[in-house]
Amino acid sequence: MKAVIVCTSVSHGNTKRIADVMGQVLEASVVDPDQADMAELSTCDLVGFGSGIFLGKFHPRLRQFVRSLPQVERRGAFVFATSGLPEPRLRPFTRPLVRVLAQKGWEVNDTFSCRGFDTWLPFKLVGGINKGRPGAPDLEAARTFAEGLRARTGAVS
Repeated sequence: MKAVIVCTSVSHGNTKRIADVMGQVLEASVVDPDQADMAELSTCDLVGFGSGIFLGKFHPRLRQFVRSLPQVERRGAFVFATSGLPEPRLRPFTRPLVRVLAQKGWEVNDTFSCRGFDTWLPFKLVGGINKGRPGAPDLEAARTFAEGLRARTGAVS
Protein backbone atom coordinates (compact mmCIF):
# COMPACT_ATOMS: atom_id res chain seq x y z
CA MET A 1 0.00 0.00 0.00
CA LYS A 2 1.09 3.55 -0.62
CA ALA A 3 1.09 6.33 2.00
CA VAL A 4 1.77 10.09 1.98
CA ILE A 5 1.71 12.61 4.82
CA VAL A 6 0.56 16.18 4.14
CA CYS A 7 1.98 18.40 6.88
CA THR A 8 2.06 22.11 7.64
CA SER A 9 4.75 22.93 10.21
CA VAL A 10 5.51 26.62 10.55
CA SER A 11 6.59 27.75 14.02
CA HIS A 12 9.21 25.50 15.57
CA GLY A 13 9.12 22.36 13.39
CA ASN A 14 7.13 20.44 16.03
CA THR A 15 4.66 18.89 13.63
CA LYS A 16 7.31 18.11 11.00
CA ARG A 17 9.29 16.11 13.58
CA ILE A 18 6.18 14.05 14.37
CA ALA A 19 5.38 13.64 10.66
CA ASP A 20 8.93 12.50 9.89
CA VAL A 21 8.75 9.74 12.53
CA MET A 22 5.39 8.58 11.21
CA GLY A 23 6.72 8.78 7.66
CA GLN A 24 9.65 6.50 8.51
CA VAL A 25 7.33 3.87 9.94
CA LEU A 26 4.83 4.11 7.07
CA GLU A 27 7.55 4.55 4.43
CA ALA A 28 5.64 7.68 3.41
CA SER A 29 6.89 10.92 1.98
CA VAL A 30 6.11 14.05 4.01
CA VAL A 31 4.95 17.00 1.89
CA ASP A 32 3.65 20.50 2.46
CA PRO A 33 0.14 21.14 1.10
CA ASP A 34 1.67 23.40 -1.56
CA GLN A 35 3.83 20.48 -2.74
CA ALA A 36 1.14 17.78 -2.60
CA ASP A 37 0.29 16.19 -5.93
CA MET A 38 -3.45 15.55 -6.16
CA ALA A 39 -2.89 12.80 -8.72
CA GLU A 40 -0.50 11.03 -6.34
CA LEU A 41 -2.92 11.39 -3.41
CA SER A 42 -5.63 9.73 -5.48
CA THR A 43 -3.43 6.62 -5.75
CA CYS A 44 -2.63 6.43 -2.03
CA ASP A 45 -4.18 3.92 0.29
CA LEU A 46 -3.42 6.06 3.36
CA VAL A 47 -2.90 9.81 3.68
CA GLY A 48 -2.01 11.66 6.85
CA PHE A 49 -3.05 15.26 7.42
CA GLY A 50 -1.43 17.31 10.18
CA SER A 51 -0.36 20.70 11.46
CA GLY A 52 0.16 22.67 14.60
CA ILE A 53 -2.90 24.04 16.34
CA PHE A 54 -3.49 27.79 16.25
CA LEU A 55 -6.26 29.26 18.41
CA GLY A 56 -7.80 25.78 18.64
CA LYS A 57 -7.71 25.10 14.89
CA PHE A 58 -5.45 23.47 12.35
CA HIS A 59 -3.25 25.80 10.31
CA PRO A 60 -5.31 27.69 7.68
CA ARG A 61 -3.16 26.34 4.83
CA LEU A 62 -3.94 22.74 5.80
CA ARG A 63 -7.65 23.49 6.31
CA GLN A 64 -7.83 25.13 2.87
CA PHE A 65 -6.02 22.20 1.30
CA VAL A 66 -8.43 19.68 2.82
CA ARG A 67 -11.43 21.76 1.70
CA SER A 68 -10.01 21.77 -1.85
CA LEU A 69 -9.66 17.98 -2.04
CA PRO A 70 -11.92 16.29 -4.57
CA GLN A 71 -14.48 13.73 -3.52
CA VAL A 72 -12.89 10.29 -3.12
CA GLU A 73 -14.22 6.82 -2.64
CA ARG A 74 -13.16 5.10 0.58
CA ARG A 75 -9.57 6.31 0.92
CA GLY A 76 -7.83 5.77 4.25
CA ALA A 77 -6.66 8.78 6.25
CA PHE A 78 -5.38 9.84 9.63
CA VAL A 79 -5.16 13.23 11.32
CA PHE A 80 -2.44 14.45 13.67
CA ALA A 81 -1.52 17.65 15.47
CA THR A 82 0.87 19.31 17.87
CA SER A 83 -0.24 22.03 20.24
CA GLY A 84 0.90 24.06 23.20
CA LEU A 85 -2.21 23.21 25.16
CA PRO A 86 -3.78 19.79 25.62
CA GLU A 87 -6.58 18.70 23.31
CA PRO A 88 -9.95 19.32 25.00
CA ARG A 89 -11.87 16.10 25.59
CA LEU A 90 -15.31 17.56 24.90
CA ARG A 91 -14.32 19.47 21.75
CA PRO A 92 -11.21 17.85 20.29
CA PHE A 93 -9.48 20.12 17.81
CA THR A 94 -9.08 17.16 15.45
CA ARG A 95 -12.85 16.72 15.08
CA PRO A 96 -13.57 19.48 12.49
CA LEU A 97 -10.87 18.27 10.10
CA VAL A 98 -12.02 14.66 10.51
CA ARG A 99 -15.58 15.76 9.61
CA VAL A 100 -14.48 17.58 6.45
CA LEU A 101 -12.42 14.58 5.35
CA ALA A 102 -15.36 12.24 6.00
CA GLN A 103 -17.63 14.48 3.91
CA LYS A 104 -15.11 14.13 1.07
CA GLY A 105 -15.21 10.32 1.28
CA TRP A 106 -12.07 9.74 3.37
CA GLU A 107 -12.20 7.07 6.07
CA VAL A 108 -10.26 8.51 9.00
CA ASN A 109 -8.70 5.53 10.76
CA ASP A 110 -7.39 7.39 13.80
CA THR A 111 -6.10 10.67 15.22
CA PHE A 112 -2.95 11.59 17.14
CA SER A 113 -1.94 14.67 19.06
CA CYS A 114 0.86 15.66 21.36
CA ARG A 115 2.19 18.76 23.04
CA GLY A 116 4.74 20.97 21.33
CA PHE A 117 6.90 23.97 22.13
CA ASP A 118 4.68 27.04 21.87
CA THR A 119 5.70 30.70 21.87
CA TRP A 120 2.38 32.19 20.82
CA LEU A 121 1.45 35.32 22.74
CA PRO A 122 1.06 35.36 25.78
CA PHE A 123 3.40 32.36 26.13
CA LYS A 124 6.14 34.31 24.40
CA LEU A 125 6.31 36.65 27.41
CA VAL A 126 7.53 33.76 29.58
CA GLY A 127 9.82 32.17 26.96
CA GLY A 128 7.22 29.72 25.71
CA ILE A 129 5.66 26.57 27.11
CA ASN A 130 6.52 22.91 26.61
CA LYS A 131 10.20 23.51 25.96
CA GLY A 132 11.79 20.37 24.57
CA ARG A 133 8.51 19.01 23.21
CA PRO A 134 7.88 17.04 21.25
CA GLY A 135 10.54 15.05 23.04
CA ALA A 136 11.63 11.42 22.97
CA PRO A 137 8.42 10.12 24.63
CA ASP A 138 6.25 12.07 22.14
CA LEU A 139 8.27 10.80 19.18
CA GLU A 140 8.00 7.25 20.51
CA ALA A 141 4.22 7.69 20.90
CA ALA A 142 4.06 8.90 17.27
CA ARG A 143 6.09 5.86 16.19
CA THR A 144 3.77 3.51 18.09
CA PHE A 145 0.72 5.26 16.59
CA ALA A 146 2.11 4.83 13.05
CA GLU A 147 3.00 1.19 13.71
CA GLY A 148 -0.60 0.63 14.78
CA LEU A 149 -1.86 2.29 11.61
CA ARG A 150 0.47 0.17 9.51
CA ALA A 151 -0.69 -3.03 11.24
CA ARG A 152 -4.39 -2.14 10.80
CA THR A 153 -4.19 -0.88 7.22
CA GLY A 154 -1.16 -2.65 5.79
CA ALA A 155 0.11 0.76 4.63
CA VAL A 156 3.56 0.32 3.19
CA SER A 157 4.94 2.25 0.25
